[in-house]
Amino acid sequence: MVSYLFEGLAFQLLDLIIGFVILIKGADFLVNGSSSIAKKNGISNLAIGLTVVAFGTSMPELIVSLLSALNGKNDASFGNVIGSNNFNLLFILGVSGLIYPLTVQRNTVKYEVPLSLLAVGILFILVNDQLVFGSKTNGMNHFDSIVLLLFFGGFLLYIYRTMKKSSDLGEEAPIKVYGTGLAVGMVVLGLAMLIGGGSTVVNSATTIAKYYGLSEKLIGLTILAAGTSLPELATSAVAAYRKNTDIAIGNVIGSNIFNIFFILGITGVINPMPYNTVMNFDLYVLMAATVVLMIFMFTINQRKLDRWEAFLLLAGYITYTMYLIGME
Repeated sequence: MVSYLFEGLAFQLLDLIIGFVILIKGADFLVNGSSSIAKKNGISNLAIGLTVVAFGTSMPELIVSLLSALNGKNDASFGNVIGSNNFNLLFILGVSGLIYPLTVQRNTVKYEVPLSLLAVGILFILVNDQLVFGSKTNGMNHFDSIVLLLFFGGFLLYIYRTMKKSSDLGEEAPIKVYGTGLAVGMVVLGLAMLIGGGSTVVNSATTIAKYYGLSEKLIGLTILAAGTSLPELATSAVAAYRKNTDIAIGNVIGSNIFNIFFILGITGVINPMPYNTVMNFDLYVLMAATVVLMIFMFTINQRKLDRWEAFLLLAGYITYTMYLIGME
């Protein structure tokens, strides 16, 4: 019996890992192919970075959240986004800050970190209809989703203007240009891999949840969240190692804003979702973590996340995860 259970768990975990690999590689194909097509049509690296690359690297979260919602697994859909943001803020910044202390530009502290806190607050208000508006049910309807997308549009405009005004944008990352046929093929293959990999991830995670008595909420907040955040982890960790600290922290803060405004916005427009208020606790954790990050950024070494502060973030994530598991 024990051997059977182990084999079943091993198979499902292997299936889940394969799904994540396909999902992330699919996003890579989509980004590279789309960037090549855009570059061949005279679109600047700046515009490509703000659109194609930003959207492409968020595709794993989008596909998993959308497929979860379409399959009626709303806890997993919300959990994926909220869990990804907690993972980004506590785990990824914790690991990156331990690799190298993170010093950031003033705008990141002054505007973007508070904006990420605002995003959490807006989400809390929109999904807690009973608490805030006295409604009979809680959830995200079409109106709520459009509100999130409008904020997302404003965020993109802010980023565009900030980068255009900056006198030190840094060296543009080279974009490899492929033949038209190959680039189109990469886009098509990337989309197919995203859908296929996303479906595999959702189905495997759901099977694990049901078979071993785990809730969809826990799966979404932990396994799905960590898996879909692997591109952000790799990007920030490598950037910290190379001492490109603005990229390391900007990637995380931008991703958190992107996840709430864009991913939940798109998901809710396509498929309105009821909301489980049990996840308010996880939103509180996200709010608290964002506030703590703001406090760290205004300590003696302003605009810098020191190693001891990064350690506290990482310890906070481990404690939070252990609490979630203990509550099952």
